[in-house]
Amino acid sequence: MTESTPKTFATVAQDAEGSTATFKSATAKSANLPAAVLLAAGEGSRLGGMPKSLLTLNGQSLLTRQVAALRLAGIHQIVVVTGYFHSLIEAELKPLHVDVVRNPQPEAGQQSSVRLGLSKLRAPFDFTFITLADQPLLCAEDFIALTSAFAQRRPSTQIRYPIVKGQRGNPVAISKDIVSLILAADSSVTCKAFIQDHPELVDPFLTDNEHFAVDIDTLEDLATFKARTGIELKRPA
Repeated sequence: MTESTPKTFATVAQDAEGSTATFKSATAKSANLPAAVLLAAGEGSRLGGMPKSLLTLNGQSLLTRQVAALRLAGIHQIVVVTGYFHSLIEAELKPLHVDVVRNPQPEAGQQSSVRLGLSKLRAPFDFTFITLADQPLLCAEDFIALTSAFAQRRPSTQIRYPIVKGQRGNPVAISKDIVSLILAADSSVTCKAFIQDHPELVDPFLTDNEHFAVDIDTLEDLATFKARTGIELKRPA
């Protein structure tokens, strides 16, 4: 059965008071304390070489929007991984008071940034989101929904990620124990490979919420986003 979180492409505003109240209700039941690793290290090569996280929606960067969404959802341990364009991105992050770690070899790929971000998490946390900075529609309610979904996962599973109409989405939620296992393994073991190698630990979260499936990788994605939402994502100055 699909677990539906009613959202539309046009839903981009966030209700701080409602989000926080919903989060308190969810965490009171789940006793789960989430953290987040936010990936913003990419080269943006398919967009012509630009920091995707600094695309702006309604005058605010996607990076700033996502940090705000995480905080509204009650997630306060936020590790942002930078790499390419680190000067620009770290300047954007400076007033946001998050933990920043710079990947010295971003050309090694996204999974190297994931591992680096996981290594910087500090107790206490029960699970962490691994989330992308180029998902323009993610809001606090989406993180709250995934927090609740993680608490309601099948017994013996420790990983959840959204599946939207058959398409795998993001963010991924993994338990603290899985974080420890990945970091204790050889450095060649990536989070992605670990998840693929351990399907018995995964409980996919089936949902109709398309926010989890929308990200921006190409110029075509920018055009498609505008056509479907009526909202233009603007390039950083």
